Amino acid sequence: MKGTDLLSIGELADRTGLSVSAIRFYEEKGLVHPVRNSGGQRRFLRADIRRLSFALVAQEFGFTISEIATRLAQLPEGRAPNKADWSRMSREFRKHLDDRIERMTTLRDKLDACIGCGCLSMKSCRLYNAGDAAARHGRGPRYLLGDLPDIASPDEGG
Repeated sequence: MKGTDLLSIGELADRTGLSVSAIRFYEEKGLVHPVRNSGGQRRFLRADIRRLSFALVAQEFGFTISEIATRLAQLPEGRAPNKADWSRMSREFRKHLDDRIERMTTLRDKLDACIGCGCLSMKSCRLYNAGDAAARHGRGPRYLLGDLPDIASPDEGG
């Protein structure tokens, strides 16, 4: 590999629009793997421009750094990913995005119904959680996420 094929961290920052500290963060998280020159300075492959650009786009779609790192680990090291590499990754991300869109649409529809009702009926409200009964299902707004409340008698507050 020729030295001209490698970029300094500053050159990579210029090409990606990322700060040097952000590139170091992504390196720490395993998204890029620079080599060191004889002076110990980081040198990045030109392919790292695409890897970091992909990471930025994936973050905009709500993917975590860990999820992005897992996907990027499937790409070849030492060469720019080719069309087949990106197509494979695209299919995986598309499924993930389709699932997320479905969950978000369901949540939006449930919130529309709740906000639109105006009554906050204690019998049917998905926000009402007497005695924190929903905690047994896990963290977060469990009834909005699809868990069903237990049927309780009126004297049990449910």
